[in-house]
This record gives sequence, structure tokens and C-alpha cells, in this order.
Amino acid sequence: MNNLTAFPITHKWPATRPDQIQLYSLPTPNGVKVSIMLEETGLPYEAHLVDFASKDQFSAEFLSLNPNNKIPALLDPNGPGGRPLALFESGAILLYLAEKTGQLLPADPAQRYETIQWLMFQMGGIGPMFGQLGFFHKFAGKDYEDKRPRDRYVAESQRLLGVLNARLATRSWIMGDTYTIADIAIFPWVRNLVGSYNAGELVGMQDFPWVLRSLGHFVARPAVARGLDIPKRS
Repeated sequence: MNNLTAFPITHKWPATRPDQIQLYSLPTPNGVKVSIMLEETGLPYEAHLVDFASKDQFSAEFLSLNPNNKIPALLDPNGPGGRPLALFESGAILLYLAEKTGQLLPADPAQRYETIQWLMFQMGGIGPMFGQLGFFHKFAGKDYEDKRPRDRYVAESQRLLGVLNARLATRSWIMGDTYTIADIAIFPWVRNLVGSYNAGELVGMQDFPWVLRSLGHFVARPAVARGLDIPKRS
């Protein structure tokens, strides 16, 4: 068994089971991607709450694992070659866990890259655009008198939802009948847009019925229901 004490992050968040994957996260759309993936695959892990209110993400211990001070981050004591592996960026972690377990990523090369394509669609489009809409609609940006920034992100979010809706019109999941890391990446953000950001009416979610259908299927999965609440907030 590898000794994780060489990683400074374990000094702030001690590993009670150092033989298991250590997850450092918060139940945000990006954070729950990884907790859902871990629940879906059945990999044993410990979850540690990175408390933004306490600015944990700026602590020296957290920055030692992720210098970009964003969640989630992960430490696998049994990485490639049996050596510990530290990772940050939710998309990279999803790919790593899919390849580690042989789950939720098609083995066929063409379908594999098509799945990765939709993962990148979330990372480059849905996440940043929905996040900006949340800022300008619900958080500090809501007080700006000039609504052009908000309206820009409303329009772009609607465009992205239209792309998703067209994709899902003839299939249950992004890759057809097969549930993959693309779904795990995308649907927490759709859920957040409607839920936490309260922007469903603003973007006209009723105009994207196939997105809503697949979102319903997503949140009904037992592993998703568990993962959406991990790590538990204090």
C-alpha cells in the first residue's frame, strides 16, 4: 500500500483509508461529475469537502494538488504502474476513471472519440456559458443595470440547449442507448441551470423537451442521486 503522507493535501484532509481514492470536492456541477462517476463505477473512495466559505481552495495544501485552485481534485493511491496519481480538471478525471475501470466510455475507437467530443462540448461550451448566465442572472451580475451581458449568455445557452435537444431527439443518451461520461459531464450543468440558477424560464426550457426528458432519466439514477450530495456540505 502506498503512503500518501508525501502529498501535502493529506495533511489538511487526512486519509482514513489511504488505500482508496481520495476526492477533494464540493457538490457543484463540476464537483458532482466525479462523485457521480465514482458512484456509478463502484470504486471505493473517500470524499473530502473543500469549503469555499473558508477559502480552502486557496490553501497551500490544496494548491499542492491543484495549482489552479478549482475543484474537483483527486488522488489515486493505485494509479498507473501501482504508483499514486494526482489529478485535477473534472474532464480529465472522468476520462481517467473510465479508462481505469473500463466503464462508461465505449471501447470502439470511433465511438470513444465521439464520446470525448461531447465531453469537450460540455467543458468548452455548456459549463462556461451556463456558469456566466448564472452569474449575471442570479449572483452579483443581477444588479447590473446593463442587461446585455446577461442576454448574451441567455442566447448562447439557448443555442447550446438547441444543439443538445437535436442530439437527444432520436436517442435516450448523448451516445444513443449507452450512458457514458458525456452524460455525466453534461446533465449536472443542465440541472444546475434549471435548479440553482433558477434560469429555466429565462432560457425557455419548455422548448427543449428532449433535454428535459434525458435530464429526468439522469437524476432518477440511484448513483446520480447519491453523487449529487457528495461531499456533504457542513
